Amino acid sequence: MQEAPGSVPPGRLPRSKEVILTHDLIDAARPGELVDVTAIYTHAPDAGLNARHGFPVFATALEANHVARRSDAEAAFRLTDDDRAEMRALAADPRIADRVAASIAPSIYGHTNVKFGLALALFGGQEKHRGAHRLRGDINVLLLGDPGTAKSQFLKTIEKVAQRAVFATGKGASAVGLTAAVQKDPLTREWTLEGGALVLADRGVCLIDEFDKMNDADRVSIHEAMEQQSISISKAGIVTQLQARCSVIAAANPVGGRYDSSRTFAENVELTEPILSRFDILFVVKDTVDPVADGRLAKFVVASHMGAHPDAGAPGADAPPPLPPTAAPGVVPLPQDTLRKYVAYAKQAVKPKLADADVDKVAAVYGRLRAESAVASGMPIAVRHLESIIRMAEAHASMHLRDYVADADVDAAIRVMLGSFVATQKLAAQKAMRAKFGRYLAAASGDGELMLAALQALAREAARFAALVGADDDRVSVPLRALEERAREYGVQSVAPLLASPEFAAAGFSLDEAAGVIRLDAEAAA
Repeated sequence: MQEAPGSVPPGRLPRSKEVILTHDLIDAARPGELVDVTAIYTHAPDAGLNARHGFPVFATALEANHVARRSDAEAAFRLTDDDRAEMRALAADPRIADRVAASIAPSIYGHTNVKFGLALALFGGQEKHRGAHRLRGDINVLLLGDPGTAKSQFLKTIEKVAQRAVFATGKGASAVGLTAAVQKDPLTREWTLEGGALVLADRGVCLIDEFDKMNDADRVSIHEAMEQQSISISKAGIVTQLQARCSVIAAANPVGGRYDSSRTFAENVELTEPILSRFDILFVVKDTVDPVADGRLAKFVVASHMGAHPDAGAPGADAPPPLPPTAAPGVVPLPQDTLRKYVAYAKQAVKPKLADADVDKVAAVYGRLRAESAVASGMPIAVRHLESIIRMAEAHASMHLRDYVADADVDAAIRVMLGSFVATQKLAAQKAMRAKFGRYLAAASGDGELMLAALQALAREAARFAALVGADDDRVSVPLRALEERAREYGVQSVAPLLASPEFAAAGFSLDEAAGVIRLDAEAAA
């Protein structure tokens, strides 16, 4: 805290004197926050101002020794009793986790798995203390993929939803800009400490775009901040530790600009294994050619532009076409204000416990992942990833405002971890990996959801083949026997529940029992 320079004689601080707050003292304070400051009023002669004005000029300052914010550091909203009752009513919906995930960047089509992982990072796990040992509860996420897949847009959306967020770019951020800088104060000529992006994002989210554009020395500087969530400073006689208890969500582009599925994950990105192991979730976002999905995406983008026109809501204007649904049938996204309140309430009032979780299943999945990572060429599995499963299970329980971690929360965490692990493998090994972990994937995502994803993959393969041979039929046909064979690979006993489910028809599929094929009408699906 510093006062405007002026010729003030020694003595008490005048009542009419205006005090100007500067960022070097209270860099974490937000506009509109009330701050209590305990300080000592001092003054010192300013040689520069003295030479400029030709008479003695004193620079006055307040040496603060205690700063306390009156507002709650965790809350972005003043939640009323009605708000709390509304949040509890929302948590009663069994599909609230899907609704929260669908509310993340609703203007972006697809990328359901990415939205679900970012939702887990928003809620986060529980911080734990074992004596002097501390375990972080924040979830770190890395988005690696092709250009034009809305990675930066995801980060900007999280910046608006999170209670506290700091956005930085890898090209424009240095090591001291992310951690902390030691500088000499121009007035007092003393060394001062200024926090970087990770310090300012304490108890929030730090978003780093263009993560691959950072220098190696700058990336090494955030190793401690991502795992221990502290920053050790030893410069210019200042030896201290700063807190950086935040989630790190980063976006990066692969080597050469495009992700090559025939190469390993390590060959696609210029990041070292120590930095990759600190990310709980790795998402590979690929821009694949899919005639059906591309048609849906094109219609969604056109309808979105027409609905966002400035004159769209003017009297007499034509009504814009409705946007195609971006979520599963029956999943209604939350309004953005409601989503922010829901996240704030969950972080304040919910502390899930791991007492009743299926520990045996977590141990079995971790053992299988360790065995596969020893021979596979994808993401290396370490003890950190076991803790990642626990953190994601706690975050999923927080989405439902539960005080305990249920089996469904463990299944959801396993699904995200297995999806992250399989996506980092070569394309030739991904099918074999899904078959090996089919039992856990079926238990995590449910037989219907798993088989619907398998059917959509078979339909994409059939559509590509039809495009190559130049077929004139608009409908894509998938043999029923092919779906049954894929079900046996995943350990699913029957596909009959999928064929009778409303999701099957909502996705544009229909069963031709006489021909023994499943047809996908591209026009109806779009």
